[in-house]
Amino acid sequence: MSFDHQWDKVRRANPDHSANYAQRWRKMVAAGHDIGGEARFVNAMSPRGARILDAGCGTGRVGGLLIEEGHTVYGVDLDEFLISVAEEDYPSGEWHTGDLADFDFAEANITDIDVAFCAGQVMSFLDPASRRQTLDNINSTLKHGGRFVSGFGAGRGYDFDDFAEDIKAVGMYVDQRFSTWELHPFEPGSDFLVLIAQRL
Repeated sequence: MSFDHQWDKVRRANPDHSANYAQRWRKMVAAGHDIGGEARFVNAMSPRGARILDAGCGTGRVGGLLIEEGHTVYGVDLDEFLISVAEEDYPSGEWHTGDLADFDFAEANITDIDVAFCAGQVMSFLDPASRRQTLDNINSTLKHGGRFVSGFGAGRGYDFDDFAEDIKAVGMYVDQRFSTWELHPFEPGSDFLVLIAQRL
């Protein structure tokens, strides 16, 4: 089944979108902005030398920082331009172009993962019809007891409660919820969710 993800719709409307996106992050780094919050979060919840899946990796900006911490990082993203940037900037990572919903992780030997994560609003860019299939596919990469973490904002078409239900439906359980990557507690009405789930 072919899905029509929001990211692809944006790219069709603006063919320069991917290049502009990559350049925006490079400008932020050059200007001295801190873009490492998500990487610090994932690093803190990972064993040393972990196998980590960066699901929807984009330019590798988060996975690349985790590589520098000594982890083995596998990235998958449907945007071939962003994957080319990741390969250029972080050549010691393993980067793949593909749709998270049907990417063959086993064929790519991306299994026995300690922590999988989606940063940068990835979940809200999914075709709604692909959500559970995507989560199930990511879950299949995790070792038993492995964890998945995702962060995205409210008002982007994916209700937080629906996301939690989808997590449970694919065989994970919700472990913790925060309202930022800096571990602020999640409260009713929070406009951002960082959710940690664990494979049963």
